[in-house]
Amino acid sequence: MPMQHTGNEKNMIDVQNMHDPRQIEIDKVGVKNVKYPIMVFDKINGFQHTVATIDMYVNLQHNYKGTHMSRFVEILHENKSMINMKNFPNILREIKNKLNADASHLEVRFPYFIKKEAPVTKTPSYLEYQCGVLGYMDGSGEMREFIVSVTVPINTLCPCSKEISEQGAHSQRGIVKVDVKFKKFFWIEDLINIIEGCASSDIYSILKREDEKFVTERAFANPKFVEDVVRDIAEMLKGDPNFTWFAIEAENFESIHNHSAYACLERKK
Repeated sequence: MPMQHTGNEKNMIDVQNMHDPRQIEIDKVGVKNVKYPIMVFDKINGFQHTVATIDMYVNLQHNYKGTHMSRFVEILHENKSMINMKNFPNILREIKNKLNADASHLEVRFPYFIKKEAPVTKTPSYLEYQCGVLGYMDGSGEMREFIVSVTVPINTLCPCSKEISEQGAHSQRGIVKVDVKFKKFFWIEDLINIIEGCASSDIYSILKREDEKFVTERAFANPKFVEDVVRDIAEMLKGDPNFTWFAIEAENFESIHNHSAYACLERKK
């Protein structure tokens, strides 16, 4: 049955807009960990559908009791097919204006899938990468922070193990997280390619015997510490004028130690 209207809806009190006497501004109020389907740019296919985890905030002026949480989700629904690097400033501006705020924050995290062929047999499969975009806009309407993040699984082979061992060397899976600030749009795939190229070897979802032999031998010929990985990526990013700042983290899930190996660096150009 349709909902019966009482006729009193017009008289409902807007509690959020009521005056708060404590005179204390709040830095961030909003919604966190919203799961929502979105569409993102894909270099090969134009776009792909994924499910994002989204945080949306504004500052709350001292004289308001609360913010209108439902408006965040309304804005999200209106823009779900346009959440990307190009439109991010417009969404932040819309959040700020519709919530009558001086500042807005938006963080979108999502799994991104790229079809990769095994190196020898060319067997296709999809590999998942964790990606994110976050931004902050202040009262001037200008972006004060705009960061794209990618997390890439990699394989590394230990240079020390190879040097001291008569037979073999230990290798391990690891992850690299790279955050960048930039001047203009770039493809996520291109940044992922840079990161994978600085590992001992790529990671694949499917490897046949011929592929496994190839990947194992390639890693053995290309040993890398986590220190090597972050330095090699930094050299590549320093050479690209589009990137104005970057932070790189590499973690190896050590196969013969009860700890992870870790390295991190941050640079502003």
